[in-house]
Amino acid sequence: MTATAPKTAEDLFRFLDDLGIPHQTKTHAPVFTVAESVSLRDEIPGGHTKNLFVKDKKDQFFLLTVEENAIVDLKTVHTLIGAASKVSFGKPEKLMEYLGVIPGAVTTLGAINDTGHNVTFVLDADLMEHDIINCHPLSNDATTSLARADLIRFLEATGHTPLVLKVTA
Repeated sequence: MTATAPKTAEDLFRFLDDLGIPHQTKTHAPVFTVAESVSLRDEIPGGHTKNLFVKDKKDQFFLLTVEENAIVDLKTVHTLIGAASKVSFGKPEKLMEYLGVIPGAVTTLGAINDTGHNVTFVLDADLMEHDIINCHPLSNDATTSLARADLIRFLEATGHTPLVLKVTA
């Protein structure tokens, strides 16, 4: 069994272009945490994301994408997202296997690599109030900006129907 290599940022941009989705990407020094990325706010307008890759006891995986400063109660979020049990963080190996990214580069745009539809994508309703959503383009040394509706169109084009829910405190 040979695993296919994860898609690259170039593959992602070509996919967005083929869908007619306008996008803008700014390269920057690698950032691993929301705190490290704060310095980019003045240069990149829109909603900035924090991503939580979690799983339940039945190995159902979820990517919770919320506004960067939002707080998610991991003890209760399972009741909102349809998980079978309380959630815990997914292992980095599964993150790479399903979304093709490493910790620190987690992104909704990783859906392009989830060809087996192993992950349920959850977009926080508060984040989705922004006209522009900013995500890593499969690596943490750049930020890609796209319109809220186009993010949903992208997810649907990858075969994922995102849940837009209020998952933050």
